[in-house]
Amino acid sequence: MSSTSSPIATSERRILGWSVVLSILLIVAGILAIVLPPIAGLGVTIFAGWLLIFSGVGHLMYGWQTRHKGGMIWELLLGILYICAGIYVLWNPVVGLLSLTIALAAYLALEAILEFVLAVRLRPAPGSGWLFVDGIITLILVVVILKTWPISAAWVIGTVVGISMLFSGTARLMLSLAARKLLVKQAA
Repeated sequence: MSSTSSPIATSERRILGWSVVLSILLIVAGILAIVLPPIAGLGVTIFAGWLLIFSGVGHLMYGWQTRHKGGMIWELLLGILYICAGIYVLWNPVVGLLSLTIALAAYLALEAILEFVLAVRLRPAPGSGWLFVDGIITLILVVVILKTWPISAAWVIGTVVGISMLFSGTARLMLSLAARKLLVKQAA
């Protein structure tokens, strides 16, 4: 091989560099959420409230744009429901946190399934075993949430989100480092 690197190799190194940086940021955010779970839990709840409001506005806009095709009333009602739910969550973040705890359990169960599927699909790739580890840890977190609800909802959601971010960041970091090693080996 020539001593100059191709534009593709340079682009791959840049992408892998960003992947490593974002993985490290995810790990740091996970550690902060674990150390400050009530703040992280309320932060996630407030974020979810705003997402509901923005989704509601999106439904209202879509309903209005498609008013001539039928179904406008249902889109408008759905948009109003989303907006009301978002406002309620923002107005009562502690109650929203209780509800969000159950929603988090459902989300993490789905994430664990998808991590297992991705791990199987990437099985021959170096570092893909970390996706299995991520899926197992995430599944354990689902059990913890369901067994401790509603008493510990104030700290569970922040801690669980932190642990999930920590392990997701670690899994992505390991995959990125394995890919970087492979790229260096191919360049040699």
